[in-house]
Amino acid sequence: MDKEIQKTERIAKRIARAGLCSRREAERWINDGRVVVNGEKLQTPACVVSDADDIRVDGKPLPGKEETKLFLYHKPVGLVTSHKDEKGRDTVFDHLPDYMPRVVSIGRLDLNTEGLLMMTNDGELSRYLELPTTGWRRKYRVRVHGHVNAKKLAKLKDGITVDGVRYKSIEATIEETRDMEKLGRANTWLNITLREGKNREIRKVMEAINLQVSRLIRVSYGPFQLGNLRTGAVSEVSQKVLHDQVGGFFKARK
Repeated sequence: MDKEIQKTERIAKRIARAGLCSRREAERWINDGRVVVNGEKLQTPACVVSDADDIRVDGKPLPGKEETKLFLYHKPVGLVTSHKDEKGRDTVFDHLPDYMPRVVSIGRLDLNTEGLLMMTNDGELSRYLELPTTGWRRKYRVRVHGHVNAKKLAKLKDGITVDGVRYKSIEATIEETRDMEKLGRANTWLNITLREGKNREIRKVMEAINLQVSRLIRVSYGPFQLGNLRTGAVSEVSQKVLHDQVGGFFKARK
């Protein structure tokens, strides 16, 4: 009986593990009527399936479970972190190498943000690494225009509320300052570390302390570093490193 239980799982989780999307997105697909199990269109995500079930998404058989993989990608400015964009803009997925499996991003970087974007073929891993409870820091190099007030930067450790949204502790330090005659004001690089990473968090918080972000680069996500990865390039994380760094995820899956 125990063996049979181990072979079953919720349909959204099975779709995510097949690398098609995140579990949350899979639930939306089910509600939209895109998922069929054993010839019947699902009406609710509250469905448990096993290896014996015939699962189809948009009329196509669900791919078999793949070995979990993690990729590091150096996202350039100007690409949307989405599989499809309603405005027809290029997405990061349009620019990935042909040899890549279908992947989902771990979190997002907005259109004008560059740097490290992690991707995986396992939607469950994506969800796991996005959770604030994982405790991984996101580190950025941020170039700002305006007068930098060191005391205001230091106070960000206590968190800040902007337009009714509460942002948790932010570590911000000055890296270097140059006077730029063209701009007529200070051009300063900051090192900023987040644990949460809400939508456009850095840009909104900097605006709240009278600084304008002119360049935003994510340089690390947890233990994974951008390093010397060139713009637009992809690097696969070895299985050993993946299991060493994300051991809790694989342990929980057993």
